[in-house]
Amino acid sequence: QVQVVESGGGLVQAGGSLRLSCAASGRTLSSYAVGWFRQAPGKEREFVAALSWSGSSTHYADSVKGRITISRDNAKTTVFLQMNSLKPEDAAVYYCAARPFTSAQAMAVMGPFGSWGQGTQVTVSS
Repeated sequence: QVQVVESGGGLVQAGGSLRLSCAASGRTLSSYAVGWFRQAPGKEREFVAALSWSGSSTHYADSVKGRITISRDNAKTTVFLQMNSLKPEDAAVYYCAARPFTSAQAMAVMGPFGSWGQGTQVTVSS
């Protein structure tokens, strides 16, 4: 089980951009698929984007396609979620999750191998 920590959230105007980071504590993410999920007040947690463990494939929720990109740094220590053209409906607490040797599509439905992290708050003003 790998512990991940999210960061990079904040307040942004509609149409603006944010980049979220997901880092593993004390290890790399080289064998892990990573997914981003979000939960808005009063709503269930939902899938946003995922990167396969190999880094070769991605999967996105329809609501974010074309606006959000998931990527990993060359050292495989951090996974990023670049969010552009943000909308008020993107406001939520964003969580990342890691699972070993998992595809991006499977990550979308399986969530973390273990517990959720503390998340990072994204607020979008209209």
